Amino acid sequence: MEHRTLGRTGVQVSPLCLGAMMFGAWGNPDHDDSTAIIHRALDAGINVVDTADIYANGESEEIVGKALKGRRDDVVLATKLHNPMGDDVNARGNSRRWIRRAVEDSLRRLQTDHIDLYQVHRPEPQTELDETLGALTDLVREGKVLYAGSSTFPAHQVVEAQWVAERRGRERFVTEQPPYSILARGVEADVLPVAEQFGMGVLPWSPLAGGWLTGKYRKGQDAPESSRAARMPARYDLSSPENQAKLDAADALGTLADEAGMSLIHLALGFTLAHPAVTSPIIGPRTMEQLESQLGAADVRLSDDVLDRIDEIVPPGRTIAAADAGYVPPALADASRRRRPHRG
Repeated sequence: MEHRTLGRTGVQVSPLCLGAMMFGAWGNPDHDDSTAIIHRALDAGINVVDTADIYANGESEEIVGKALKGRRDDVVLATKLHNPMGDDVNARGNSRRWIRRAVEDSLRRLQTDHIDLYQVHRPEPQTELDETLGALTDLVREGKVLYAGSSTFPAHQVVEAQWVAERRGRERFVTEQPPYSILARGVEADVLPVAEQFGMGVLPWSPLAGGWLTGKYRKGQDAPESSRAARMPARYDLSSPENQAKLDAADALGTLADEAGMSLIHLALGFTLAHPAVTSPIIGPRTMEQLESQLGAADVRLSDDVLDRIDEIVPPGRTIAAADAGYVPPALADASRRRRPHRG
């Protein structure tokens, strides 16, 4: 595989990143099978693996840790923190207190003495970015973490994090991991240009739109079974007008892929790879068959004609379904933030 530089770090990474969300109870509970998939990806040239503490409540990290025995030094290993990891109200979030606990848990599960890229899984407006970056800076200085990154941060918070790092002498986020696919193009308007401006690596999650761009969602066919649908019903409920619009787009994209002589999977991954801000889209196979169907996409180069046709089906900057954005800002989630208080 032709390697790409991860932002301005100088670290060389493969054009596809292996995502481990589907290893464990959330997808493939067979540890041996999951390990075989990881080994096949590494043998094929993928050298960056991304997981998170929340995936199957730590089980994904445990599988990755076992799979990388004897191969750890050859892999850029990324994981994430933020989401709840128990009933304790403080076993979550972006505070220094939790970061110090979470990193030790991840290091233990991953069976390693350092994490190459430690990412904050979501923003947390009630926690100062300086608090978060300060804790991550300490971990870098201790050698437990080499680089810090963010995931699904709005553009203004990506900028704020860079500003805080510069003004307070903190380690900066060197990567951003946004949702990005043909069906979820919202980040083209701001996040991707901002990442380019600050020289950040970009590792898009869900480039196949959670399975919508695998070729299995076509009009006139029954929707395929999905292990993700139970966890994220809003993204798959076909009674939703937004999801019906996704089905229309997926069907049209399937026809385009047929005309272009490639699978829809390769079309979708080739699309994300074509954006100049993107470093390595994250593929998340559950089975060996799924992995094999995605590996060849690293060499796909879409013509301008095909990219123009994609723009006609889903215009630049448009995310068809709000649930695919991956994050609801508090200003939208909390009605009180949009309404002046009543005066007696």
